[in-house]
Amino acid sequence: MTAAALALTAAVLMHVAWNLLARASHPDTRFLWWALVGYLVVLGPWSLYSLVTQADWSLNLAGLLVISALANSLYFLMLGAAYRRAPVALVYPIARSSPLLIALWSSLFFGEMIAASGWLGILVSVAGLLLLAASARHGDSRRAVTLAVIAAFATSAYSLSNKFAVASLPTYGAQLGLVSVDLTASFIALSLEQRLRLGHWWPSVMPPVSRWLPAGLFIGNAYGLVIFAMQYLSAAYAVAFTNAGIVIAGLLSIFAFGEREHARRRIAAIVVVAAGLAVLAFSVR
Repeated sequence: MTAAALALTAAVLMHVAWNLLARASHPDTRFLWWALVGYLVVLGPWSLYSLVTQADWSLNLAGLLVISALANSLYFLMLGAAYRRAPVALVYPIARSSPLLIALWSSLFFGEMIAASGWLGILVSVAGLLLLAASARHGDSRRAVTLAVIAAFATSAYSLSNKFAVASLPTYGAQLGLVSVDLTASFIALSLEQRLRLGHWWPSVMPPVSRWLPAGLFIGNAYGLVIFAMQYLSAAYAVAFTNAGIVIAGLLSIFAFGEREHARRRIAAIVVVAAGLAVLAFSVR
Protein backbone atom coordinates (compact mmCIF):
# COMPACT_ATOMS: atom_id res chain seq x y z
CA MET A 1 0.00 0.00 0.00
CA THR A 2 2.93 2.34 0.65
CA ALA A 3 4.08 1.77 -2.93
CA ALA A 4 0.62 2.70 -4.22
CA ALA A 5 0.51 5.84 -2.07
CA LEU A 6 3.92 6.98 -3.28
CA ALA A 7 3.02 6.24 -6.90
CA LEU A 8 -0.24 8.18 -6.71
CA THR A 9 1.43 11.11 -4.93
CA ALA A 10 4.01 11.31 -7.71
CA ALA A 11 1.25 10.98 -10.33
CA VAL A 12 -0.71 13.86 -8.79
CA LEU A 13 2.35 16.13 -8.68
CA MET A 14 3.20 15.29 -12.31
CA HIS A 15 -0.38 15.97 -13.34
CA VAL A 16 -0.31 19.39 -11.68
CA ALA A 17 3.11 20.11 -13.21
CA TRP A 18 2.08 19.44 -16.79
CA ASN A 19 -1.07 21.52 -16.39
CA LEU A 20 1.04 24.40 -15.10
CA LEU A 21 3.33 24.05 -18.12
CA ALA A 22 0.30 24.18 -20.41
CA ARG A 23 -1.24 27.28 -18.77
CA ALA A 24 0.57 29.87 -20.86
CA SER A 25 0.13 28.11 -24.20
CA HIS A 26 -2.10 29.54 -26.93
CA PRO A 27 -4.86 27.19 -28.19
CA ASP A 28 -3.40 27.36 -31.71
CA THR A 29 -0.25 25.61 -30.52
CA ARG A 30 -2.21 22.43 -29.67
CA PHE A 31 -0.03 21.95 -26.61
CA LEU A 32 -1.28 18.44 -25.86
CA TRP A 33 -0.40 17.27 -29.39
CA TRP A 34 3.18 18.42 -28.92
CA ALA A 35 3.33 16.93 -25.43
CA LEU A 36 2.33 13.53 -26.83
CA VAL A 37 5.07 13.88 -29.45
CA GLY A 38 7.58 14.48 -26.66
CA TYR A 39 6.51 11.45 -24.66
CA LEU A 40 6.31 9.10 -27.66
CA VAL A 41 9.72 10.11 -29.02
CA VAL A 42 11.55 9.86 -25.69
CA LEU A 43 9.84 6.95 -23.92
CA GLY A 44 7.70 5.32 -26.60
CA PRO A 45 10.33 2.98 -28.15
CA TRP A 46 11.71 1.69 -24.83
CA SER A 47 8.30 1.22 -23.23
CA LEU A 48 6.81 -0.55 -26.26
CA TYR A 49 9.83 -2.87 -26.36
CA SER A 50 9.31 -3.57 -22.65
CA LEU A 51 5.64 -4.32 -23.29
CA VAL A 52 6.43 -6.73 -26.13
CA THR A 53 9.19 -8.57 -24.26
CA GLN A 54 8.00 -8.50 -20.64
CA ALA A 55 4.20 -8.79 -20.70
CA ASP A 56 2.41 -12.08 -20.11
CA TRP A 57 0.76 -12.09 -23.53
CA SER A 58 -2.70 -13.55 -24.21
CA LEU A 59 -5.72 -12.78 -26.37
CA ASN A 60 -7.31 -11.28 -23.27
CA LEU A 61 -4.44 -8.83 -22.80
CA ALA A 62 -4.48 -7.89 -26.49
CA GLY A 63 -8.22 -7.21 -26.29
CA LEU A 64 -7.78 -5.06 -23.18
CA LEU A 65 -5.10 -3.02 -24.94
CA VAL A 66 -7.42 -2.39 -27.90
CA ILE A 67 -10.30 -1.32 -25.63
CA SER A 68 -8.01 0.94 -23.61
CA ALA A 69 -6.51 2.58 -26.71
CA LEU A 70 -9.92 3.25 -28.28
CA ALA A 71 -11.39 4.59 -25.03
CA ASN A 72 -8.36 6.81 -24.41
CA SER A 73 -8.64 8.24 -27.92
CA LEU A 74 -12.34 8.94 -27.38
CA TYR A 75 -11.51 10.67 -24.09
CA PHE A 76 -9.06 13.08 -25.73
CA LEU A 77 -11.38 13.82 -28.66
CA MET A 78 -14.40 14.50 -26.44
CA LEU A 79 -12.38 16.60 -24.02
CA GLY A 80 -10.96 18.71 -26.85
CA ALA A 81 -14.42 19.21 -28.37
CA ALA A 82 -15.82 20.23 -24.98
CA TYR A 83 -13.00 22.74 -24.41
CA ARG A 84 -13.92 24.49 -27.66
CA ARG A 85 -17.40 25.16 -26.28
CA ALA A 86 -16.86 25.93 -22.60
CA PRO A 87 -14.03 26.70 -20.16
CA VAL A 88 -11.73 24.08 -18.69
CA ALA A 89 -13.09 24.90 -15.23
CA LEU A 90 -16.51 23.60 -16.30
CA VAL A 91 -15.46 20.68 -18.47
CA TYR A 92 -12.58 19.05 -16.64
CA PRO A 93 -14.21 18.40 -13.24
CA ILE A 94 -17.10 16.65 -14.99
CA ALA A 95 -14.73 14.53 -17.05
CA ARG A 96 -12.89 13.63 -13.83
CA SER A 97 -16.07 12.35 -12.16
CA SER A 98 -15.32 8.91 -13.64
CA PRO A 99 -14.49 7.20 -10.28
CA LEU A 100 -18.22 6.94 -9.60
CA LEU A 101 -18.75 5.20 -12.95
CA ILE A 102 -15.76 2.92 -12.40
CA ALA A 103 -17.12 1.91 -8.99
CA LEU A 104 -20.55 1.22 -10.49
CA TRP A 105 -19.23 -0.94 -13.34
CA SER A 106 -16.87 -2.77 -10.97
CA SER A 107 -19.70 -3.61 -8.58
CA LEU A 108 -22.44 -4.38 -11.10
CA PHE A 109 -20.49 -6.35 -13.69
CA PHE A 110 -17.32 -7.63 -12.03
CA GLY A 111 -18.44 -8.44 -8.50
CA GLU A 112 -16.08 -6.05 -6.72
CA MET A 113 -17.08 -5.26 -3.15
CA ILE A 114 -16.50 -1.61 -2.29
CA ALA A 115 -16.78 -0.64 1.37
CA ALA A 116 -19.49 1.78 2.46
CA SER A 117 -16.81 4.30 3.43
CA GLY A 118 -15.32 3.91 -0.05
CA TRP A 119 -18.66 4.69 -1.68
CA LEU A 120 -19.08 7.67 0.63
CA GLY A 121 -15.65 9.04 -0.22
CA ILE A 122 -16.23 8.65 -3.96
CA LEU A 123 -19.71 10.21 -3.81
CA VAL A 124 -18.55 13.20 -1.74
CA SER A 125 -15.50 13.85 -3.93
CA VAL A 126 -17.57 13.63 -7.13
CA ALA A 127 -20.17 15.97 -5.61
CA GLY A 128 -17.36 18.44 -4.98
CA LEU A 129 -16.22 18.13 -8.60
CA LEU A 130 -19.73 18.88 -9.84
CA LEU A 131 -19.95 21.90 -7.53
CA LEU A 132 -16.63 23.08 -8.93
CA ALA A 133 -17.93 22.71 -12.48
CA ALA A 134 -21.13 24.59 -11.62
CA SER A 135 -19.09 27.60 -10.50
CA ALA A 136 -17.80 28.05 -14.06
CA ARG A 137 -20.99 27.48 -16.03
CA HIS A 138 -21.01 29.64 -19.17
CA GLY A 139 -20.43 29.25 -22.90
CA ASP A 140 -22.16 26.40 -24.79
CA SER A 141 -22.66 24.61 -21.49
CA ARG A 142 -25.22 22.00 -22.47
CA ARG A 143 -23.21 20.56 -25.37
CA ALA A 144 -19.96 20.84 -23.43
CA VAL A 145 -21.42 18.96 -20.45
CA THR A 146 -22.61 16.16 -22.75
CA LEU A 147 -19.14 15.83 -24.26
CA ALA A 148 -17.51 15.89 -20.81
CA VAL A 149 -19.83 13.12 -19.61
CA ILE A 150 -18.85 11.01 -22.63
CA ALA A 151 -15.20 11.66 -21.69
CA ALA A 152 -15.95 10.40 -18.16
CA PHE A 153 -17.50 7.21 -19.58
CA ALA A 154 -14.42 6.75 -21.78
CA THR A 155 -12.19 7.17 -18.72
CA SER A 156 -14.14 4.49 -16.89
CA ALA A 157 -13.66 2.12 -19.85
CA TYR A 158 -9.91 2.54 -20.18
CA SER A 159 -9.36 2.57 -16.41
CA LEU A 160 -11.09 -0.77 -15.95
CA SER A 161 -9.21 -2.17 -18.94
CA ASN A 162 -5.97 -1.03 -17.32
CA LYS A 163 -6.95 -2.63 -14.00
CA PHE A 164 -7.51 -6.00 -15.65
CA ALA A 165 -4.42 -5.66 -17.85
CA VAL A 166 -1.97 -4.80 -15.07
CA ALA A 167 -1.97 -8.39 -13.79
CA SER A 168 -0.20 -9.32 -17.05
CA LEU A 169 2.27 -6.42 -16.88
CA PRO A 170 4.91 -7.37 -14.29
CA THR A 171 7.25 -4.38 -14.72
CA TYR A 172 6.87 -0.61 -14.83
CA GLY A 173 8.35 -0.66 -18.33
CA ALA A 174 5.56 -2.95 -19.53
CA GLN A 175 2.97 -0.82 -17.73
CA LEU A 176 4.38 2.26 -19.44
CA GLY A 177 4.17 0.31 -22.70
CA LEU A 178 0.40 0.15 -22.20
CA VAL A 179 0.48 3.93 -21.81
CA SER A 180 2.43 4.20 -25.07
CA VAL A 181 -0.16 2.10 -26.91
CA ASP A 182 -2.92 4.38 -25.60
CA LEU A 183 -1.09 7.62 -26.33
CA THR A 184 -0.04 6.48 -29.81
CA ALA A 185 -3.68 5.79 -30.64
CA SER A 186 -4.71 9.12 -29.10
CA PHE A 187 -2.01 10.96 -31.04
CA ILE A 188 -3.25 9.43 -34.31
CA ALA A 189 -6.85 10.33 -33.41
CA LEU A 190 -5.92 13.93 -32.56
CA SER A 191 -3.92 14.25 -35.78
CA LEU A 192 -6.84 12.94 -37.87
CA GLU A 193 -9.24 15.28 -36.08
CA GLN A 194 -6.88 18.19 -36.73
CA ARG A 195 -6.64 17.28 -40.41
CA LEU A 196 -10.41 17.02 -40.82
CA ARG A 197 -11.28 20.14 -38.81
CA LEU A 198 -8.39 22.47 -39.64
CA GLY A 199 -6.96 21.06 -42.86
CA HIS A 200 -3.44 20.22 -41.66
CA TRP A 201 -1.75 17.33 -39.90
CA TRP A 202 0.27 19.28 -37.33
CA PRO A 203 -0.19 22.63 -35.56
CA SER A 204 0.99 25.76 -37.34
CA VAL A 205 2.67 27.02 -34.16
CA MET A 206 5.01 25.15 -31.83
CA PRO A 207 5.16 26.10 -28.13
CA PRO A 208 8.58 26.20 -26.44
CA VAL A 209 10.15 22.75 -26.30
CA SER A 210 11.14 23.50 -22.70
CA ARG A 211 7.44 23.30 -21.89
CA TRP A 212 5.96 20.57 -24.05
CA LEU A 213 8.76 18.02 -23.69
CA PRO A 214 8.67 17.77 -19.87
CA ALA A 215 4.88 18.03 -20.01
CA GLY A 216 4.77 14.96 -22.23
CA LEU A 217 7.01 13.01 -19.88
CA PHE A 218 4.82 14.04 -16.95
CA ILE A 219 1.62 13.00 -18.78
CA GLY A 220 2.90 9.56 -19.67
CA ASN A 221 4.48 8.78 -16.32
CA ALA A 222 1.51 10.10 -14.34
CA TYR A 223 -0.69 7.68 -16.28
CA GLY A 224 1.83 4.87 -15.84
CA LEU A 225 2.03 5.40 -12.09
CA VAL A 226 -1.76 5.17 -11.77
CA ILE A 227 -1.64 1.82 -13.60
CA PHE A 228 1.18 0.74 -11.25
CA ALA A 229 -0.99 1.66 -8.24
CA MET A 230 -3.84 -0.47 -9.62
CA GLN A 231 -1.80 -3.53 -8.67
CA TYR A 232 -2.68 -2.70 -5.06
CA LEU A 233 -5.91 -0.67 -5.23
CA SER A 234 -9.34 -0.74 -6.81
CA ALA A 235 -9.39 1.16 -10.11
CA ALA A 236 -12.06 3.47 -8.70
CA TYR A 237 -9.88 4.32 -5.70
CA ALA A 238 -6.72 4.83 -7.76
CA VAL A 239 -8.42 7.19 -10.23
CA ALA A 240 -10.28 9.02 -7.46
CA PHE A 241 -7.08 9.77 -5.55
CA THR A 242 -5.57 11.44 -8.63
CA ASN A 243 -8.28 14.08 -8.30
CA ALA A 244 -6.14 15.51 -5.52
CA GLY A 245 -4.47 17.23 -8.46
CA ILE A 246 -7.64 19.25 -9.01
CA VAL A 247 -7.52 20.34 -5.36
CA ILE A 248 -3.91 21.51 -5.70
CA ALA A 249 -4.44 23.15 -9.10
CA GLY A 250 -7.60 24.88 -7.89
CA LEU A 251 -5.88 26.36 -4.86
CA LEU A 252 -2.93 27.49 -6.98
CA SER A 253 -5.22 29.19 -9.48
CA ILE A 254 -6.87 31.20 -6.70
CA PHE A 255 -3.97 32.02 -4.40
CA ALA A 256 -0.93 31.92 -6.70
CA PHE A 257 -2.39 33.13 -9.99
CA GLY A 258 -5.05 35.49 -8.63
CA GLU A 259 -8.02 33.94 -10.43
CA ARG A 260 -10.60 35.20 -7.94
CA GLU A 261 -13.84 34.86 -9.93
CA HIS A 262 -16.33 32.85 -7.81
CA ALA A 263 -13.42 32.18 -5.45
CA ARG A 264 -15.57 31.39 -2.41
CA ARG A 265 -17.72 28.90 -4.29
CA ARG A 266 -14.64 27.27 -5.81
CA ILE A 267 -12.90 27.01 -2.43
CA ALA A 268 -16.04 25.44 -0.93
CA ALA A 269 -16.15 22.91 -3.77
CA ILE A 270 -12.44 22.16 -3.37
CA VAL A 271 -12.97 21.54 0.36
CA VAL A 272 -15.75 19.06 -0.49
CA VAL A 273 -13.48 17.22 -2.94
CA ALA A 274 -10.69 17.09 -0.36
CA ALA A 275 -13.10 15.82 2.31
CA GLY A 276 -14.25 13.04 0.03
CA LEU A 277 -10.68 12.01 -0.70
CA ALA A 278 -9.91 12.02 3.04
CA VAL A 279 -12.81 9.64 3.66
CA LEU A 280 -11.58 7.46 0.80
CA ALA A 281 -8.06 7.41 2.25
CA PHE A 282 -9.48 6.33 5.62
CA SER A 283 -11.37 3.47 3.94
CA VAL A 284 -8.20 1.90 2.52
CA ARG A 285 -6.07 2.11 5.68
